[in-house]
Amino acid sequence: MRSLSEAIYRTVAGILVVCSYLFLLAPLLVVFVISFGASPTMEFPPKDWSLRWYADLAGNGEFIEGLRVSLLLGLVVTVVSLVAGVTAALALTRHRFGGRDAVIGLFTSPLLLPSVVLGLALLLVLGPVGLVGTYPGLVVAHLSLTIPYVVRTVMMSLNAVDPSCEQAARTLGAGPVTTFRRITLPLITPGLVAGAALSFIISFDEAVVSLFVVGTGRTTLPVVVFRYVSNNTDPQVAALSVVLIVFSLAAVALIERALGLKRVLSKA
Repeated sequence: MRSLSEAIYRTVAGILVVCSYLFLLAPLLVVFVISFGASPTMEFPPKDWSLRWYADLAGNGEFIEGLRVSLLLGLVVTVVSLVAGVTAALALTRHRFGGRDAVIGLFTSPLLLPSVVLGLALLLVLGPVGLVGTYPGLVVAHLSLTIPYVVRTVMMSLNAVDPSCEQAARTLGAGPVTTFRRITLPLITPGLVAGAALSFIISFDEAVVSLFVVGTGRTTLPVVVFRYVSNNTDPQVAALSVVLIVFSLAAVALIERALGLKRVLSKA
């Protein structure tokens, strides 16, 4: 009787897991199918099949320029976020000083604000100094979103590192820079990878804050897509979504192969 109950439990649990995955993946599957439709409007399921929208996507100058801006911006934001976030995390983890909790709260405060409020605040700050619609302005705006994630992931990695390892290195004559490079940095690599991945994804995907600071100058891909779907109903955006999904899966596969995704997430 007990084995029968366990078998029923496993079957029901398996069905629930499959249904949950289908529920989560259904929108992606719908987008994937729509991208191969031949109709000039989005329809599901398509009556005819075509690769027309992928060909049009390759020749869409606005999407290509937006992708170029988003990739360049994401890389710059990721590098700056790592430098600033690791420095802040080291100071907050390895040193005790007055107001430390307030500083930690200051770093995480942008995550508590609605994106619209943060975007408006950044517009009011960056506008008078002429940074709206420029690369530096976009970098500053995105850093306000990405640095908190890097600080948190690196702090968790540093808290998991035994300080005696660093103390032993210094006892043997290693300086602070050598200790960090030879001891601390390898131990917090999972946190760095997780922070870098989050920074790039958040920067690349950010639309609300970017809408406030792009101005008439540099425009990121999410803003281009937002403006495109406001005036067009063809499946070209679906084709773009499929391309981005494929690249995202490839990036996840590379991280899994290089470091192990579970290891990165568990130690971040």
